[in-house]
Amino acid sequence: MSKFIQSVDERTQLAGTNRLEILLFSLGKDQQTAREEVFGINVFKVREVLNVPEITHAPDVPPGVEGMVSLRGTMIPVIKLAHFCGVNIETAPNILIVSEYNNNMLGFLVHSVEHILRMDWNQIKVPPPMMANRMGGLITAVSELEDGRIVMILDVEKILAETTQSEEEEKLLYQDVAKMEEPKTILFADDSSVARKQISRTLEKMGLNSFSAHNGLEAWQRLKEIKEHAAEQDLPVSHFIQAILTDVEMPEMDGYVLTRHIKEDPALRDIPVIMHSSLSAEANINLGRAVGADYYLPKFHPGELNKMIRTALGEEGDEKVEQAQ
Repeated sequence: MSKFIQSVDERTQLAGTNRLEILLFSLGKDQQTAREEVFGINVFKVREVLNVPEITHAPDVPPGVEGMVSLRGTMIPVIKLAHFCGVNIETAPNILIVSEYNNNMLGFLVHSVEHILRMDWNQIKVPPPMMANRMGGLITAVSELEDGRIVMILDVEKILAETTQSEEEEKLLYQDVAKMEEPKTILFADDSSVARKQISRTLEKMGLNSFSAHNGLEAWQRLKEIKEHAAEQDLPVSHFIQAILTDVEMPEMDGYVLTRHIKEDPALRDIPVIMHSSLSAEANINLGRAVGADYYLPKFHPGELNKMIRTALGEEGDEKVEQAQ
């Protein structure tokens, strides 16, 4: 299994070129459809692939959580992906994909792992509503493989939200978010429906106005429209938007390429860009710096996002991307 996952450092150079690598896997044949669908997860989020170790079953766990495994002294929740995807399989999965994101580790039970596929983000599209709804909103992007099969990329942030946080815990997340002295406007881009809701809630509590986009390409098109409108009014773009918040992993155009476009445009380059990503390794922060991001913040901590936005808008101290961890 170790041959599937090589050093992440060997892959960081892909991010700035609008490319990624995804690990393809299957959940097994669905008894209802008699089909074996192909799923994918960004290799950056995969830490290990192994045969399923002994699982400790615990009472009162959320639906879809099989139990816990101990991996070199770390207790990791084990998630039944088939449950979340609505796939009814006959055979028990025997492979565990260990994923790390948002400073959390989860193990995903899968039937089999195929290989790692290198792709351009512009080959990856927003899923049709029918497909997204059929999978319970769990699919964040899709792409067609050379053999004609459709690979569905999972919204792992939705899985994390549904398995690790109660409603009471979620409410407590926002207790440190305070309203700003004056309303300003943020453009934010994120392909995860869960992340967009979380960001919107944070910005609303801060008293900020916002525009949202589902990916980098949509955000870039919106920025060009605002730039044209600003030029017609003979006003700077910063009159309409005071900061930009972007995810890194997004279909069609990732956050690195979006940021590079922004910083190469004379009319946009002075607007602060905050990268807001579940990819929180130092290599990802360095890539953000390389393409011109002003700040880099790991997901998802509303209080920290509140502080970073205030800093970007000039209300509090300076925490540039070099210091962001």
